[in-house]
Order: sequence, then structure tokens, then C-alpha cells
Amino acid sequence: VQLVESGGGSVQAGGSLRLSCAVSGVDLSSSCMAWFRQAPGKERERVALFDSFGGSTYADSVKGRFTISKDNAKNTLYLQMNSLKPEDTAMYYCAALGSIRRGCTGYAYWGQGTQVTVSS
Repeated sequence: VQLVESGGGSVQAGGSLRLSCAVSGVDLSSSCMAWFRQAPGKERERVALFDSFGGSTYADSVKGRFTISKDNAKNTLYLQMNSLKPEDTAMYYCAALGSIRRGCTGYAYWGQGTQVTVSS
């Protein structure tokens, strides 16, 4: 199983980035997929999730600015990030968090992360 993130970088406040996560070994269409982030000295935070009910949920801090999406044919997960703020600076990770049929349980796989830096 491999999850490989890309698309991170440095951007000014108010800018946008789109992160991608290429997944192999896990079927995106049947998995609960999520994006997490972790800033230095802070706990890991779940940013967005495709849950076992087929819906998406977001952390309050990113609602209205970030959008999680996926392309099942390409087995790729995305995170569109708009109106970026300096507090969005973090390492961003994608994760496959188990089977949808099993209520997001059964396995947990993580990517290596991609750095996002937002300057004011």
C-alpha cells in the first residue's frame, strides 16, 4: 500500500493550493479517506474526511475554504485549499482509514506528507 502526497509549497495568505494523494494497494471507492495536518509543536488535526456514509466533514477551522474530493478512476484523493491563512501552515498527510462497509475500520495507511507554508 502506498499513499503519495504532492502539491504542497509556499504561498502568500489568500492564495490557493491543491494537494493530491496518489493511492495504490487500496481501493479509494471503498475506503474512508481523509486529510490531516500537523504543525510544529501542535497535535495532528483531521482537516477533512470522506466518511462511511458517503459524506464529507471538515474541521471548523477550514470549513468553507477547503474541499476534499476524489477521482476513483485515478485512485487519487485531492484537497483544494482556498483563502489560505498563515495558521494553515503545516505538514499535510492523506490517510486511508478503513473500509466504508466496515464503518471506517480494518486498516489505517498514511502518506509521508507534503509541506504547506503560508506567509502573511
